[in-house]
Amino acid sequence: IFCIRKDTKKGYVVDGYKLEDVDVSDPRIFVIKKYLPTPVCAVTSISWILPVEISQDGSEIVKIHYDKIISPQESFQEYGIEDARVSHIDDKYYMTTCSVSSERQCTTLYSSSDGLNYNLEGIILDHQNKDMLLFEGKINDLYYAMTRPLGFLYFVTPKDSIYNPGPTINLSKSKDLLYWKPDDKPFIRANKESVMFEKIGGGAQPILTPKGWLILFHGVEIKNNSEIYRTYWAILDKNDPTKILHSEMQTPLLEANNKLTKDMQENVYLNNVVFTTGIVESNDNYIVASGELDLCVRITHIPKSRFKI
Repeated sequence: IFCIRKDTKKGYVVDGYKLEDVDVSDPRIFVIKKYLPTPVCAVTSISWILPVEISQDGSEIVKIHYDKIISPQESFQEYGIEDARVSHIDDKYYMTTCSVSSERQCTTLYSSSDGLNYNLEGIILDHQNKDMLLFEGKINDLYYAMTRPLGFLYFVTPKDSIYNPGPTINLSKSKDLLYWKPDDKPFIRANKESVMFEKIGGGAQPILTPKGWLILFHGVEIKNNSEIYRTYWAILDKNDPTKILHSEMQTPLLEANNKLTKDMQENVYLNNVVFTTGIVESNDNYIVASGELDLCVRITHIPKSRFKI
């Protein structure tokens, strides 16, 4: 089995591994057995970002900008760039991405004045701190972001706690978008009372509404060794985003829709996954962009009334 990576001096390189030396039970990656129990992974594809221009209602592709492809350029991106989230702040576009390499799996920042030509600003969150979402606007002269640090080791929560151990959605703030101070308290945690929150992470960039900051995030239910991803939402205080004014964590906002991928069944390797990554206001609706089963992009129009806005 072969793994592709980008070498800053040699260009694209392919490394081969004997099948008996790897575990290929996960279709997305393969695990190098000699490093177990530490999960050291490799990939058979490399990720990059392709800007696609769509109509204002999200229903039609206007242009695919192949000349604006964002591909790996630094050693910390040797296995690719993925999970792009774009926020529009003070007439500038900022895109957070996950850069993957043998050095680290980190969050990197790009900036653009037009939404098409992006400059790499560098690493802003270190190893396995990803799912970073920039609030679309400053709060008390500071930039805010939702983050979701991961890790290989977690400690058990108290038996009487309502929370599961594991990753949490946290808040961080910054003066310049480059150096971030994490909030001292966790923000949104996986809840024992709901099977839909065995794991949790960010979704779309937080946007300001008349009610406060609207956030979309994902909750994961683990069933028969498979992960079911759904999108949920909450409203945060305009001036203090640590305060959750309203949340809908029992009824999903979005779930996977099999009808959307019925013509792609031969390529399906994940089921029941919708992963929301962007939102924009459009008259009486919000247009929400999501990934469906890791196969396609889904556009959903959600009335503002759904959020009581």
